Amino acid sequence: MTEGPSPGWIYNQTIKMFAAGAEPAFEDARELEAHWGRAWGVDNDVGRIRAILVHRPGTELEVLDASKRIESIGSFGDVDVGWYFQSDRLPDVAKMQAQHDALVAAFEANDIEVCHVEGVGGGRLKSCYTRDPLIMVKGGAIVSRMGARVRRGEELAITRTLAKLGVPILRTLSGRALMEGGSFAWIDDKTAVIGCGVRVNREGAEQVGEVLKRQGVELLVIDLVGYDIHIDGSFLMIDKGLALLNPAGVPYSFLEELKARGIHAIEIDPADDDWIVNSLAIAPGKLVMPEGASERTRETLEKHGVSWTIVPYSEMHLNGGGVHCSTMPLIRDAV
Repeated sequence: MTEGPSPGWIYNQTIKMFAAGAEPAFEDARELEAHWGRAWGVDNDVGRIRAILVHRPGTELEVLDASKRIESIGSFGDVDVGWYFQSDRLPDVAKMQAQHDALVAAFEANDIEVCHVEGVGGGRLKSCYTRDPLIMVKGGAIVSRMGARVRRGEELAITRTLAKLGVPILRTLSGRALMEGGSFAWIDDKTAVIGCGVRVNREGAEQVGEVLKRQGVELLVIDLVGYDIHIDGSFLMIDKGLALLNPAGVPYSFLEELKARGIHAIEIDPADDDWIVNSLAIAPGKLVMPEGASERTRETLEKHGVSWTIVPYSEMHLNGGGVHCSTMPLIRDAV
């Protein structure tokens, strides 16, 4: 008696939908839309933003206590409880919330879908800076491992929120890796950079690089200056081939690398343009930026065809971050 075809042959050779196949790649837009609902992911820092992740300051700020002064750092905090506030005065929480609301309103005015982190608590008062607990790459997210011990645990609320939204999680950093999203930036769709320093180590950069390598992306790894925390305090792509730069915050070799790649850098004056590099490009040549840009910087931006919306953000700055720190684009258009 002759046996018929095996079930494996039938599935793999006769019915296309059952057949195994690596192509197209996971991060292909058609694959994502078919199986994950949307083409999640980012491969640049200037394309039009379609969806963005934020967290409005909330009940986690109730841990703030003016009696908990740490004179050695000139600020407030409680080592035992695990929080610190790095400014010389505690914030007006209502004003922080109003400024964050103005930022969200600016996004909504530009037809950007605003997604909110859920489940923040436990005194995690830095959770308003959604840039750091994750990195968005092609096809989804890489969940960070926070360098600052007082921020460890923010990753849980981020992971649960991503899962609820349906954003693929491509990797969660592990081992001794340290990585915060504020020290990752796209230069173009084939090149990204990580700034290593007090919050990011080489192991963290290597694990991120493993994901990028499989997507055909080159990762540059540089050292930040002194105790600088994140690269987004010194470097920001604002249009294709155009960056905003604080030259005091990155090594000269990186300046040369940008020049070799045809990136024109508008250099700010660090004394006059505090927090301006921490703006956000919401579309090519279109920024949301805080108050405070010098006249010289504004004139230079205008000469390069850059436009902007200004939001007040001084109270949010007191907690240690700016507009860029407060946002994580989940979907951007290709450039």
